[in-house]
Amino acid sequence: MLPRIPAPAWSVTQWFNTERPLELADLRGRVVVLHAFQMLCPGCVQEGIPQAQRIARLFDPAQVAVIGLHTVFEHHDVMTPQALQVFIHEFRLTFPIGVDIPGEGSPLPQTMAAYGMQGTPSLILIDAQGFIRKHSFGVESDMRLGADIGLLLAERDKSSDNKGDEINHA
Repeated sequence: MLPRIPAPAWSVTQWFNTERPLELADLRGRVVVLHAFQMLCPGCVQEGIPQAQRIARLFDPAQVAVIGLHTVFEHHDVMTPQALQVFIHEFRLTFPIGVDIPGEGSPLPQTMAAYGMQGTPSLILIDAQGFIRKHSFGVESDMRLGADIGLLLAERDKSSDNKGDEINHA
């Protein structure tokens, strides 16, 4: 896993599957799985999105937040928010999904550029304190990713236990 690097804010024009816009700070205390995808990306559709759905189903949402980021860097005219809404419905995606803001003078959308993503699918793990701990391009095995999420949850729990000890002994 990566050393602790602060995660940049997300630049999103529209959100789906959430009642209000999400900010990374809203998710403090939880491990965040940020899954960047394009709906016309074969690797995203066949591997990345199903993996994100499995994570969302298997982990307690109070501990692990799965966030989708539709980050369009090609075929802009067909991958609109309206098309994404239909895609979300047809694939029965339930986790929150934001639409990355297009880049200014660059084909890369703003969040994609801020995180230094190479393409899609990309997966970023952010720990409970808001630091990037894993940054991967392509698809990894569920076992490896589950182990990484478990390690971050253990760190979070250990940090919570230590804080409790400090309060009790103060």
